Amino acid sequence: MRLLLTMVLWGILAVLCWPLAILVLLLWPILWVISIPLRAAGAAANALLALVRALLLLPARILGHREAGT
Repeated sequence: MRLLLTMVLWGILAVLCWPLAILVLLLWPILWVISIPLRAAGAAANALLALVRALLLLPARILGHREAGT
């Protein structure tokens, strides 16, 4: 469904403003490559926060506290 929506929006952009559509077509791979390190940094930050959370909740887990819903 997402691909269909993307193709429809691309077609509308190509019809209404074809120079912008060509520019987007050329710049999209460059922007995707630039975003790879940012995604990696986001994953690393997420892992670091999960580690901090696990360390903070370790005493409660040792004492036998259970989180709600488990």
